[in-house]
Amino acid sequence: MATPFFAPQLVIPNGTMELDFYPKVFGARELRRFNNDDGSIHVSEMSIDGALFHFHQESVDGTAFPPARHGGVTTTLGLFVEDVDAVMAAAESAGAVITHPAQDYDYGYRQGSFVDPLGYHWLIEKVIML
Repeated sequence: MATPFFAPQLVIPNGTMELDFYPKVFGARELRRFNNDDGSIHVSEMSIDGALFHFHQESVDGTAFPPARHGGVTTTLGLFVEDVDAVMAAAESAGAVITHPAQDYDYGYRQGSFVDPLGYHWLIEKVIML
């Protein structure tokens, strides 16, 4: 049996045409994409250093929806990186809204958080062991 791993699926609004934020900020690489007839994105599979995640247009039955649909999210995406400050700066310059600037915490992490242009909440972190 293969080793299990998580691959989050982020729901995007119907009609989404680009996902440039993720390659710009995280160096994500798009592995495959399936477009709708109008050219909008139906599914995009991306990788950040081998960690897979997907974007999928919202479902017809309304059970999966993008953050804007209800004005929030139920999950924060935590991403451990080498340079928290560099990722935070790249995110802000690519259109993210910084919700907590990067700082060191007494539990041994450097963390900062932002909301990306699609409304997803990200916690950018590094273990620093104070």
